[in-house]
Parts: sequence; structure tokens; C-alpha cells
Amino acid sequence: MEHSDGVVEGWLQLKKHWEIPPYAPSVPSTPAYSILRLFLAPLLRPLLRWKIRGAGNIPRKGATILAANHLSHVDPIAVIAAARRTTHYLAKDGHFSKPMVRFFMQATGQIETQREKGGNEALASAATVLSSGRALGIFPEGTRSKRTEAPFLLPGKTGVARLAAAYPDARVVPLAIRGSRQFMKPQEHKFPRLWRPMSINAGPSVSWHSWLGHEAGGNHTLETLNTLSQLEDHEIRSELARLYRDFTDQLMGSLQALGAP
Repeated sequence: MEHSDGVVEGWLQLKKHWEIPPYAPSVPSTPAYSILRLFLAPLLRPLLRWKIRGAGNIPRKGATILAANHLSHVDPIAVIAAARRTTHYLAKDGHFSKPMVRFFMQATGQIETQREKGGNEALASAATVLSSGRALGIFPEGTRSKRTEAPFLLPGKTGVARLAAAYPDARVVPLAIRGSRQFMKPQEHKFPRLWRPMSINAGPSVSWHSWLGHEAGGNHTLETLNTLSQLEDHEIRSELARLYRDFTDQLMGSLQALGAP
């Protein structure tokens, strides 16, 4: 999907309604990440039966949102392996309570969020990653699926769309993960079962700008966005909520089409 200059201009007129300022000027540097990857990757690669398809769909630089389904604690590692670049996740403050775990989380660029501060603080932390031109890992379902029978994929929450809309040139990449629950099932497996196969399938990326102006996406033009900007605030919020919902639903459909169970 290509975007038109008119859509870019029209969307900018609505900035006060979709802007998410970053929580910090930049993300912390992660020098230990490269060291861990340099030494651990060669050791683990022969042991793992992981297949990564569509890796060329993942940009190697620039603001990127990597959106995957979520069945196991190992899913963030699978996304990082597929991305081949430093990928930042938002992690609950509870994951930073133990010194060794805290070191690993900080070394790999994961960002601590305070649960009591709510969703806006989390979105602002995510915005820090995107405004720095980095890769953000996100699970659109909002939580790990606990369904015991297929389909396991939960309805998506619109936070991913709000971030895409606030950083409309960022590329959003759907990634379908299969086999991660068999690899390491929460509450059942204390250690990963390295012999179990897993696959990560990355689909074509899309930006908010290109989706917004496409007839199969937001179906907006400069003229319709100009008209929208003249409406009452509650009417604008209603239309943006509809767009966020449509973008999220289409993203979840892409995950399903790519093989998310």
C-alpha cells in the first residue's frame, strides 16, 4: 500500500486527537544485547527447531511495530529472533523485581512499566520506542491467550492501532507464531522443550498512512479528512475509534491468515 500526500496532510490536521507524546526523549542503550546475541545465538541455533518465514518483510531499521499472537512466555524471544534487530517490549514492573531477571530485561532493551499508572503511561513508553526509530514488539490481544481449544487467537485491542496512528509512517508487521505453547506451556513446563518445533511467519508490513487512504482500509482522502476535521470533537473521536477498531480487526485477520492458531 502506498500513501498519498493528501492523506498525510489531512491526517496531520487531526493531530491533537491522535498524538501520543513519548514518555522519554529516547530508549536506553543496550550494549549487553549485542554481546548476548553474539555468544548465545551460535549456541542455541543448532538446538532449536525454529523456522522463520518472511523475515524480509521486517524492516532492518526505522520505526517498526512487530505485532504477534501470544500463547507462551517464549513468544517475545521468538519475535526478537525473527526480527534480527533489537526489539523493545513493554514489561510489567513485577518482571524487574529479581536482580538476575532485571539484568536480562534491561540488557535486552525491555522497558519497565508501572501497572498502577494505567494504559496511557504504557502507550507513552511505547511511543518512546517509535519516536526513537526503533522496533517495538506488541501483542495486540493484550494478554496471553489461555484458551484450551482452537481458535486460540483473542480479539485484538486497539492500542496497536492508536500507536500506528500516532506514528503513521511506522511499519506494522504481523507475525504469526505456531508451536510456542508446545515449546513451553505456562504453568506446566518449567523449562523450554528445545526439541519441539516452532514457526514464525512474518507478513507484509503496512503503515497507518497507507492503510488510511486505501479503499480496503480506512478509505479516506484529503477531502474526507478535511470534512472530518471540521466536526465536533465527539464526532471526531467516534470516527477515530471506528478506524482504530477496523485497523485492529484487519491486523488480527492478517495474523489468522498467516497461520496464528
